[in-house]
Amino acid sequence: MTILLLIIGLVLLVAGAEALVRGASGIAFAMKVPHLIIGLTVVAYGTSTPELAVSVFSGLSGQPDIALGNVVGSNIFNVLLILGLSSMIVPLVVSSQLVRFDVPVMIAVSILTFVMGMDGKLGRLDGGILFTGAVAYTLILIRMGRKEGNLDSDDPGDQEKTKADTAAARWIINILLVLGGLGLLVAGSRLLINSSIVIARHLGVSELVIGLTLVAAGTSLPELATSVVAGIRGQRDIAVGNVVGSNIFNILAVLGLSSLISPTGVTISTTAMRFDIPFMIAVAVACLPIFFTGYIIARWEGLLFVLYYGAYTLYLFLAEANRSALNTFDQAMIYYIFPLTAVTLTVLAWRELKRP
Repeated sequence: MTILLLIIGLVLLVAGAEALVRGASGIAFAMKVPHLIIGLTVVAYGTSTPELAVSVFSGLSGQPDIALGNVVGSNIFNVLLILGLSSMIVPLVVSSQLVRFDVPVMIAVSILTFVMGMDGKLGRLDGGILFTGAVAYTLILIRMGRKEGNLDSDDPGDQEKTKADTAAARWIINILLVLGGLGLLVAGSRLLINSSIVIARHLGVSELVIGLTLVAAGTSLPELATSVVAGIRGQRDIAVGNVVGSNIFNILAVLGLSSLISPTGVTISTTAMRFDIPFMIAVAVACLPIFFTGYIIARWEGLLFVLYYGAYTLYLFLAEANRSALNTFDQAMIYYIFPLTAVTLTVLAWRELKRP
């Protein structure tokens, strides 16, 4: 029965996010917002609403490990698995704005999370700073979008579509989609949290690991579907912008709001500070050289991302269950896999810089 409730919760989350994204995208399209800005804001924030709902409710319910694990795990999942799978299907072209501005912001806020968590907790002051950052980042993107001018045009009929979207009936439909999506997200998040706690206790693993894997993957399903579909349809700015924007939103808005609303703030375990948050920072930093090599995420780079996500997930469960196997795994990663990856990326970045 618990598994069934978890599946129902995931279905409600995905359906709610889909409705929210459709409604919000329709409103943004009517307002003539460029595609990249839509991907970084409307789509990214919309697909991150499951993380917001789950983290806020888990914080209020006294499960801070799930609240934190959901955000950290989702950010790792978004880059390694979603971008990895999307680029394996079709190589993704990366906008220069992402490399110059948005990825550095993602790296900065990831490091900020680590610094704020050094006292073992994200309090209300920390939450207020993070949430203020979310508002500021959004305003900056809107300003940048206005400077770029009108919405990117895909066909001569765009003007007619815009006129149709601004009609009163279309506005009402989009608003209803947004409200209905939010309702489904609230219901789905409740089911997902309650069933995840039961499963964690039954399996004998910590709530942090469940938050980093099961809950994080479940709440990131909207991002996965959105980026894969956007990549296939050729809307690659949305595919990549969705992931980067979602990661920034997760830290600034989701963690920020969770810390503000939770009576005791969001506590951060020693395990998360020692491994999971630094790994999230490393994943964010790894985006720069990969994005910078020709502004394209190639298929082999996507495969590298997916393999690293598999290694990360394996590490989490070995750390809980099998210490002897974990030591062997650690040595293989530290002495072979990490150095080989670093050398490969350095050589590629150097070749790109030397290219005339």
